[in-house]
Amino acid sequence: MTLRIQIAQLNFLVGDIEGNTEKLLSTARAARGRADAVIFPELTLTGYPPEDLLLRSDFIARVEQALQRIIDEAHGVHLIFGYPLQRDGQLYNLAGVVRDGELIAEYRKQMLPNYSVFDEKRYFSPGSEAVLFPLNGVQVGLSVCEDIWEPQPMAQAVTAGAELILNLNASPFHTGKAPEREQLVQERARQHGVPVVYANLVGGQDELVFDGGSCVADGQGELVRRLAFYEEAIALVEFETGDRLRPLPGEVAAILSEEEAVYGALVLGVRDYVCKNGFNGAILGLSGGIDSALTLAVAVDALGANQVEVVMMPSRYTADMSNEDAAEQARILGVEHRTIPIEPAFNAFLGMLEPEFAGRPADVTEENIQARCRGVILMAISNKKGRILLTTGNKSEMSVGYATLYGDMAGGFAPIKDVPKLLVYRLCEYRNRLSPVIPQRVIERPPSAELAPGQKDSDSLPDYAVLDPVLERYVEQDQSPTQIIAAGFEAALVERVVGMVDRNEYKRRQAPPGIKITRRAYGRDRRYPLTRGYWTPLESER
Repeated sequence: MTLRIQIAQLNFLVGDIEGNTEKLLSTARAARGRADAVIFPELTLTGYPPEDLLLRSDFIARVEQALQRIIDEAHGVHLIFGYPLQRDGQLYNLAGVVRDGELIAEYRKQMLPNYSVFDEKRYFSPGSEAVLFPLNGVQVGLSVCEDIWEPQPMAQAVTAGAELILNLNASPFHTGKAPEREQLVQERARQHGVPVVYANLVGGQDELVFDGGSCVADGQGELVRRLAFYEEAIALVEFETGDRLRPLPGEVAAILSEEEAVYGALVLGVRDYVCKNGFNGAILGLSGGIDSALTLAVAVDALGANQVEVVMMPSRYTADMSNEDAAEQARILGVEHRTIPIEPAFNAFLGMLEPEFAGRPADVTEENIQARCRGVILMAISNKKGRILLTTGNKSEMSVGYATLYGDMAGGFAPIKDVPKLLVYRLCEYRNRLSPVIPQRVIERPPSAELAPGQKDSDSLPDYAVLDPVLERYVEQDQSPTQIIAAGFEAALVERVVGMVDRNEYKRRQAPPGIKITRRAYGRDRRYPLTRGYWTPLESER
């Protein structure tokens, strides 16, 4: 005898309760006669994370209505899916089981994550009990996402008699996350001698990308199934029943390299942010530099060339090779492109400000005016055409404030804001291995903002090969300057970099949202006060 469980690794829209419900029911109808049960991701009906929508009584009431509709309409197959509802006067993150007009089981998530991008304790109360239900003679235990990261919930379920664990997930991507969670699933299965089905969400939601990669481990902890990353997938997993439940081996999708995983996250994140928010496409400024080159490649892969346009906006300081390389990449990718020089706008601003600037030497002010001229042009086109403006700044620049407020930071979405500069280079080389779309000269030439004669990034910043490792330790690992210096970095360099990071929090707070790909992204992940009396004690620590 066999047990057939279908994993529905699907992309749900946060807040679209009716649309998500219809997607669930459509999947259920297709599964009748093929599967005994279908397992969906965490908070299926609301999407994840619904954040403060959960505080609205009308929102919760619509979830209740959706649940009742599913109970009324779902027949012929067990549906295991997630939703938030009030029980005993408290709001819970629930996993319910519906079959033939009945809610036959309901599990309350026990482990509520409250770190990094998660703040579930703001909304939910924790459950405390295991919940099992029978499926073709097999006792099945339920768990939700974080429950698998802690030992207690699965141990509790197995002690209660569970022969199989179903885990509903909304596990967001960061580098190294997929292998980490897979190993955890395998370890839990091995510890208890019970198979685990891990169903993950896929799709982009604001800063977060859910990468899919749902998997199944047998009772010996061996991985027997893995679904593809970054795409919707429905997979049927068959189990042999008898003395010991055993999942039959099936397709195991390839694990991705770091560059493949990050690039896939960027593409999916851009596609879902643009499409789910109803934009007609995207626009960006193409400078001939490596950051805008990567952003353009991602945008075209996400949306298609016909949904992307670029504007080259040369100034008196723009090198001929920058114009040539930008035009060449636009031609290769087949995107609409035009050139709008900023010299007339720049001269107009200088003329208007001449009385204010009298007697003062030229400095970064004039550089920022050029960036803001470009920002005005791009935002005007964005407004007129309904296309979102993608900014092109990377994490290294955002960290140290090497960006202009209301200039190159102006826009609606920042695809590479969490991508360090050295990784930008690796991603460009990776994309060119698939097909050459970024001129090699863009990758090889020294980076420059081209806002002053002969300018290079290295005039204002440490070399990226030195800067990025310091930023990783200070921003992502929360190491103190003393710890970074003890690791072998020059004290003066560390003091300079840390000072720039601390001083530029106000800029980052005004930046558009962007895709999280590291363990510690700016925004909802790394949160520092703008006004504070504490500054990193550099001198006193030495």
